[in-house]
Amino acid sequence: MEQVSEVAIIGAGPYGLSLAAHLSARGVDFRIFGRALDTWRSHMPKNMALKSDGFASNLSAPALDSTLKAYAAKHAIPYSDQGTPVSLDNFLGYAGAFQKRFVPELDERDVASLTRDANGFTLTLEDGERVMAKNVVLAVGIRWFAYMPPVFAGLSRSAVSHSFTHRHGDPFRGREVALIGSGASAVDLAALLHDCGADARIVARTPEIEFNPVPDADAETLFYKIRRPASGIGRGWKSYFCAQAPLLFYRLPAHLKRRAIRSHMHPAGGWFMRAKVEGKIPMLLGRAITNAETKGDRVHLTLIDQAGKGETLSCDHVIAATGYRTDMRRIPFLAPDLRARITMAGEPPIVSDNFETQIPGLYAVGMAAMDSFGPLLRFMVGAEFVAPRLAAHLEKKTSVSQRRRAA
Repeated sequence: MEQVSEVAIIGAGPYGLSLAAHLSARGVDFRIFGRALDTWRSHMPKNMALKSDGFASNLSAPALDSTLKAYAAKHAIPYSDQGTPVSLDNFLGYAGAFQKRFVPELDERDVASLTRDANGFTLTLEDGERVMAKNVVLAVGIRWFAYMPPVFAGLSRSAVSHSFTHRHGDPFRGREVALIGSGASAVDLAALLHDCGADARIVARTPEIEFNPVPDADAETLFYKIRRPASGIGRGWKSYFCAQAPLLFYRLPAHLKRRAIRSHMHPAGGWFMRAKVEGKIPMLLGRAITNAETKGDRVHLTLIDQAGKGETLSCDHVIAATGYRTDMRRIPFLAPDLRARITMAGEPPIVSDNFETQIPGLYAVGMAAMDSFGPLLRFMVGAEFVAPRLAAHLEKKTSVSQRRRAA
């Protein structure tokens, strides 16, 4: 069976759901596919708290009471714009209520393939049903972009895995686990494993683990706010510019874009995690991994410190909390010709200021568009910019298309 739609959204994370909510409000014909907040429900440590503040943890809809703050007030959940960590459970409760209210038509089937011909795009779903769409929005989040350092290429899946694959720590109870990385993923997962009875330790190249500063209401003087204005992606004028002016960022020279993105992608744990790991989780910091191999059922890592001194760490399993890198070639449902046209040599896609890729009618949002619009699109808060802008563009585009067909 084939069904025809003006817009198909692939992905039901914060960006996909927010876009759907705005399209629905504008009366644009659309379909949206994917399990709601699947990355958050299935691939984040179950006891974690969001690193983003409450005011920056919203999905976007054209309704004043669509925010996390409104949901918390309705359900008597502790909330503040800053200073109260947002638990994953509370966020998932909010996101679930958002989806049921604003995107009840969500189709939780996965897309198995996406092809394009002269008539538009064809989406084949996991059960074989086909959907035709004039426009397709890739809102796939980080699902396909987990980065595994080459040094682990020779290890089996039983010896090494990425942090994306772990929500529960129980399978590692009583086992020695090395977590590679110094960001929130490593810190959150190390705390979870420790609580579950695993012998976890953090290994990182950085000389120390950084944590976001503790919010201090007494420090919020007028002078401080002027000197370091707050934004959804951090404090300071650089962050404020990236968060408030993504269209200006879009027009910056490429080298300035890369510099700004790097400055916002440095690893750091949430301020509330310091007490959970310092003094409790052993850390080997300032070490680079030069070799990884298995001997029997153990993994042996060769480490080199900044003074050139070597040592070996032996463990039962390695978890690479090494972040994500956009590579559209890794999206399995893209047809080979689409994959070849949308990206070059694994680089992020080039998108227009309306998020359209080099393939007419195919759009990319979220992390996939970060190199064009800046670090704002790496964070959930970026959906508040993307969703209304792209919805307005698609409404105008589909209206023009409908008028032409009618004529």
